Amino acid sequence: MKFSLSAFVRNLLFTQTLNTSTVVKMQNLTDREISWLAFNQRVLELAEDKSLPLLERVRFLTIFSSNLDEFYMVRVASVLRKIENNISTINSAGFAPQELLAEISRIVKDLVAHQYRIFEQDLRPALAKEGIELITWKDLKSDEKAHLQELFKARIFPVLTPLAVDPSHPFPYISGLSLNLGVRVINPDTKEKFFARVKVPPILSRLIPTSDNSTRFIPLEDLIAQNLDQLFPGMDIGGHLTFRVTRNQDLEIDEDDSEDLLTSLEQELLLRRFGPPVRLEVEEGVNQELLTMLMEELEIDPLNVIRCGHPVNLQDLSKIADLRIPALHFPAFNSKTPRALIGIDEEDHDVYFSALRQGEILLHHPYDSFTHSVVDFLNHAAADPKVLAIKQTLYRTSGDSPIVAALIEAAEAGKQVLAVIEIRARFDEQANVRWARKLEAAGVHVVYGLMGLKTHAKLSLVIRDEQSGIHRYAHVGTGNYNPKTARTYEDLGILSADEVLTEDLAKLFNQLSGFAPQSTYSRLLVAPKTLRPELLAKIDREISHARAGKPAHIRLKLNSILDEEFCAKFYEASQAGVKIDLLVRGICSVQAGVEGLSENITARSVLGRFLEHSRIFYFLNDGDPEFWIGSADLMHRNLDRRVECLVRIFDPSHIRQLDEILNIGISDQTQSWRLIGQRWTRQATAEDGTRLVDAHSHHLNKNLKGS
Repeated sequence: MKFSLSAFVRNLLFTQTLNTSTVVKMQNLTDREISWLAFNQRVLELAEDKSLPLLERVRFLTIFSSNLDEFYMVRVASVLRKIENNISTINSAGFAPQELLAEISRIVKDLVAHQYRIFEQDLRPALAKEGIELITWKDLKSDEKAHLQELFKARIFPVLTPLAVDPSHPFPYISGLSLNLGVRVINPDTKEKFFARVKVPPILSRLIPTSDNSTRFIPLEDLIAQNLDQLFPGMDIGGHLTFRVTRNQDLEIDEDDSEDLLTSLEQELLLRRFGPPVRLEVEEGVNQELLTMLMEELEIDPLNVIRCGHPVNLQDLSKIADLRIPALHFPAFNSKTPRALIGIDEEDHDVYFSALRQGEILLHHPYDSFTHSVVDFLNHAAADPKVLAIKQTLYRTSGDSPIVAALIEAAEAGKQVLAVIEIRARFDEQANVRWARKLEAAGVHVVYGLMGLKTHAKLSLVIRDEQSGIHRYAHVGTGNYNPKTARTYEDLGILSADEVLTEDLAKLFNQLSGFAPQSTYSRLLVAPKTLRPELLAKIDREISHARAGKPAHIRLKLNSILDEEFCAKFYEASQAGVKIDLLVRGICSVQAGVEGLSENITARSVLGRFLEHSRIFYFLNDGDPEFWIGSADLMHRNLDRRVECLVRIFDPSHIRQLDEILNIGISDQTQSWRLIGQRWTRQATAEDGTRLVDAHSHHLNKNLKGS
């Protein structure tokens, strides 16, 4: 009998919790995909907000398109897989897969149509007033046409590869997210019709300036379309359409049958580009004959054909959003260095680590500098000869990661370095495989966590040999070790020398790299072993207090709330009299403010300049409040299929800061979306028409004042 080490490890470490996840079928749950689309609608509403700088509104329009790409590559792909496997089970929100696909299609088509109305009727005219134009061939001046034709001849035509379809040329493979022209080519002698595909080269900028340094742009596909006769000399052009295909990009790896997870993932990544099509985007008014042929060749359901305006898919408007026109962007700001770390010389390691021993440092990014806190922490650890070892988790990081550079420097200096790399982090798999290979080559001990469980916890541990003995220092965060996204993602973290916390982290790292199934923790809640049961117990405690006539209050700041067991528990708590405030950026399956079910639940969503990414858990606890921060959302994957952790915060000043973050987010005086039932409604102004407080501006202003 084949022995499965991965199954053995999972059972040994987490048997008591992997069986606790049960699907709770209940009414009054909003479907995951429907709720996510409501989130993306909120992003789209930011593109409509005339109070925001113009180019930032354009950026939100592109984010909407980028979000939809990932939604189809993963979430719609999952629904289609169920349909293909003839799964008709109704989910906990009451949808069978085919019904859900139809509802997704209806909502997406409405949203995309609205996106193009915003662009055509609002943003395009506003951009034109600023001298920024996206135009078509017929709008060009004669000198612009001459410039572009010369550009086409010199730099574009040589790159193009027309692919014909006939008995000797099969229908070509269409790569995912590529932009293409489908061309009807006609033999002028025989009148025979052929189909040809021209791929718009992704290596070239999609938006072409009409002259040097111009802010008038024409889409690359328009320039190619204007010159199709040069690609098919001697043939007549009977029409063309612009189209874009999205493919299933969800990886499936059988870890129990995998001898080498890294090798298996590399092989799966090679196959990813050949995933089945899940969406076809085409321009409105396309040739129906060409469209029908495309749908048949790609085997695309009409539900997944999305008709767009011009140009197809607005994600590439990011080139316009990136224009360096300060007046059309958010005002620049500088993150501040935490007060306790100001003025420390980068080579004075004793002073640096002594500062950490004076007390924990709570970090709130991007208002607090990630570089001058987390990156400096690891740089000091790498360069300090007294540091013996560094242990680090990596879920996502930047392409030029200073974190990885520090780990390599430490390993090359002879330190023991452990990197727990999550090579299955979606859409970062290839980058993480490269980092794993590079770190291994430098002598870092690289492990991939526990088989069957993604490692999503954000942890760093430094072991230092000091005069008084061995001391440990830690960072625990809510966001990835990515300096680039740390400038735009709102996240929390702590730098700490607390012996209880660092002992917890030492146990957890031993669990991730070896065998430590009996580990228990003091300041941490760790998924999948203790996080779910402990959080449920804390909610039950608030329910007991409410039923005893005591004040009971729960406040949560999360990215997503989806888990059915927690949704049911929130409804139970609400009906018992527990006040529950939910601050949720994305998916929220809970329906708030429903009579007889959730009158005591409020749910709000804050979106804007920064991407809200931190997680905060607050429980009133009969007047002895508990605050926790960490990496976990209330989703099945976080609670049962990932290694996550929350850390309890004790410092009174840090508690006040977390309390303020929650208060600002849920305040009636703050701009946000409010949820009643399944409907999100934006409130940006007060009854007298004055603008409500912008949460991000509030924190930035506080940062400027140095408080």
